[in-house]
Amino acid sequence: MDERRDELIAAALQLFSSRSPDEISIDDVAATAGASRALVYHYFGGKQELYIAALGSAARQLSELLEPPTEGSPLDRLRLSLERYFDFVERHAAGFTALLRGGPANRSGEIGEIVDGIRKLLLRRILHALDIESAPPILRITLRSWLASVETAGLDWLENRDIDRAQLEHVLVDQCVVMLDVAGHHEPAVAALFQRLAREEEIAGGAEPAPA
Repeated sequence: MDERRDELIAAALQLFSSRSPDEISIDDVAATAGASRALVYHYFGGKQELYIAALGSAARQLSELLEPPTEGSPLDRLRLSLERYFDFVERHAAGFTALLRGGPANRSGEIGEIVDGIRKLLLRRILHALDIESAPPILRITLRSWLASVETAGLDWLENRDIDRAQLEHVLVDQCVVMLDVAGHHEPAVAALFQRLAREEEIAGGAEPAPA
């Protein structure tokens, strides 16, 4: 029975990724899943409940995939987290697209909470990868801005696929480093973080660390 429910959610994600929820009916979901309209209503009270369940499923998949890595330098862990993120983007394109389209800035209620929750989770995972327990405001704003660019890059890559995925991941990590460098000019704690990351990268790469 749960397997049938999962199939309905998968069908909903597929539809919600390419069309506005307002344009999709329960009949559309039933037809895509090869099920009856009655079966959809058996599991879900209506389209809104189904939509929320689909977004929640996408968020849980991404959360499980982004369990924080424990080995390597902070930037190595960031690279691995980004690789896992794009694994989700590539393997679950419908869920990723529906997740982001489900939460515009002015959306409230359960849908907005799901999207806001996954973004907060991503921020915590990045801070963990960088060995940061508490982010000062400038660092928080910098990383949230970077996360927005990662989301946009993921959607663009799914639409165009005209750049190698590994290259895109390298570009995004480099962008994060550059943004931290710029933020460091305005916040000593971020400058110290940037210097620490640079030293650890040099040591991990086998080079002599630069003088502090």
